[in-house]
Amino acid sequence: MTHRLTILTGASRGLGAALAEQLLEPGATLLTVSRHVDERLAARARAAGTELVQWSRDLADALPVARDLAAWLAQRDAGGIDEAALVNNAGVLTRIGPVDESDDAEIAAALRVGLEAAMLLTAAFLRATRGWPARRAGACRVLNISSGLGRRAMAGSAVYCAAKAGMDHFSRAVALDEAHRGDAARIVSLAPGVIDTGMQAQLRSADPARFPDQPVFAGLRESGRLASAHEAAARVLAFLRRADFGAEVVADVRG
Repeated sequence: MTHRLTILTGASRGLGAALAEQLLEPGATLLTVSRHVDERLAARARAAGTELVQWSRDLADALPVARDLAAWLAQRDAGGIDEAALVNNAGVLTRIGPVDESDDAEIAAALRVGLEAAMLLTAAFLRATRGWPARRAGACRVLNISSGLGRRAMAGSAVYCAAKAGMDHFSRAVALDEAHRGDAARIVSLAPGVIDTGMQAQLRSADPARFPDQPVFAGLRESGRLASAHEAAARVLAFLRRADFGAEVVADVRG
């Protein structure tokens, strides 16, 4: 049986919650980092035979989380882990509208959760897995959940666009670093498609005067073009497990 170890951020709702549920496999280990602990997920993990560790943490203060992740990984039996993955899924959408209508604390927190945390956790993961057999076998992977908005600017969402664009370019640079190592980890920044989550509901309900693309998002639901969180999670995990994972660093699950 393949022993998979996965670290997942933002697991309490939306795509993250669906990913967590689908990562509950017999013999697997799942560490989630979210604002809240999910007792239903814990019950499902026990039934599935999954080792589940849930950390209730605020990724707006990610430095201690990264340090704790490094220590936690150092205590694992690396020889018993066939595959290891870090999935940076956590993100925050600030109030929709021009950037000067968001307060400074809101902007700072969104960037810390959406970009700084992913960078710190990626660095901790890469340091901790050096020398692991899974790393030498090419089975250590970092999957950053990005967005089409990191590649196409949109009015009313400057902070979110910036965080996702930063995630894409960070992933490109890390991939270049890893290409020069004999035990390279693989990294991808993946746009998961349009998903029927709370974030989409927030976009649909925005004031069109402050968010010119509001009719576009309303039309996505009306035309049935939104994937469910369950469907999107299945596609994301299938991508994570592809044999050519990392060949295209900035990718879209749809193509």
